[in-house]
Amino acid sequence: MRPLTEQETKVLFEKLANYTGNSLKNLIAPLDDSPDADRYVFRLNRDRVYYVLLSVANLATSIARDNLASLGICLGKFTKSGKFRLHVTALPILAEHARYKLWIKPNGEMPFLYGGNVVKAHVGRWSDDCPSHQGVVVYNMSDTPLGFGVTARSTAEARRLDPTGIVCFRQADCGEYLRDEDTLFAG
Repeated sequence: MRPLTEQETKVLFEKLANYTGNSLKNLIAPLDDSPDADRYVFRLNRDRVYYVLLSVANLATSIARDNLASLGICLGKFTKSGKFRLHVTALPILAEHARYKLWIKPNGEMPFLYGGNVVKAHVGRWSDDCPSHQGVVVYNMSDTPLGFGVTARSTAEARRLDPTGIVCFRQADCGEYLRDEDTLFAG
């Protein structure tokens, strides 16, 4: 387990900023104002990025890399081409700091959780002034985060769309825990 390089940090922050916006700095801010306050850091182990307390990451240095399966919250992994792909395990972090949100009606929950994109007929409400190709966190109508995706159209364009038009492309959803349970945490 090692800290991210400057290039890896840049790629990770660009991806996270697509979903969190300006609240990205809150992810790494100290937990309180004391001089020896603990804070969260990003660590890399086998191409996977983990979001973990600094004190816990320091304790984990005594464990061999081959023996360390996981630590903290897995945000995603770097592909062989150097791009970063967010996993569904990053959903609690993204939901807490989300800039744009999309709520889907009960009749749209199951199609989304089975891996489908969000169509306009399933949208209950969404954040105002959301641009196209922007990261959004998808909630059900009772504010439970279900997954995240990328908007296909801006909010203004989506209002004029027919009911079967795609509003949000799915990136990850809670159904992946069941669909991909064999490969989700495999090295």
